[in-house]
Amino acid sequence: MSQPYYETMYILRPDIPEEEVETHITKYRDLVSEAGAEVLDCQMRGKRRLAYTIAKHKEGIYVQLVHNGDGQQVAALERAMRLSEDVIRYLTVKQDGPLPAPRSGPIPQATSDEAALQTVEA
Repeated sequence: MSQPYYETMYILRPDIPEEEVETHITKYRDLVSEAGAEVLDCQMRGKRRLAYTIAKHKEGIYVQLVHNGDGQQVAALERAMRLSEDVIRYLTVKQDGPLPAPRSGPIPQATSDEAALQTVEA
């Protein structure tokens, strides 16, 4: 029986310094953990061009956070992102299926990743 898990893709403003990006990534990972959920994977996808302008930005820094728990962590996570001026978009999707294997090293460019990014941009 596969366990449901959550995938949160969020886009940070493109003009924030790299160390601030790390601060945001750590903050949201910790927030999920504090809510009693487990962070399965967290990847910085890098700066990419947006499909359309969001808050006068043509680019954004994409971050993917994969976590599992009872779902209570999603509300806390999205509330924190909504209040942050640095997060210009976020989307959490509940996934059913085998848990993704945590990746280390460079991120392979798979077609499923591209499709996921297209969905968030659209």
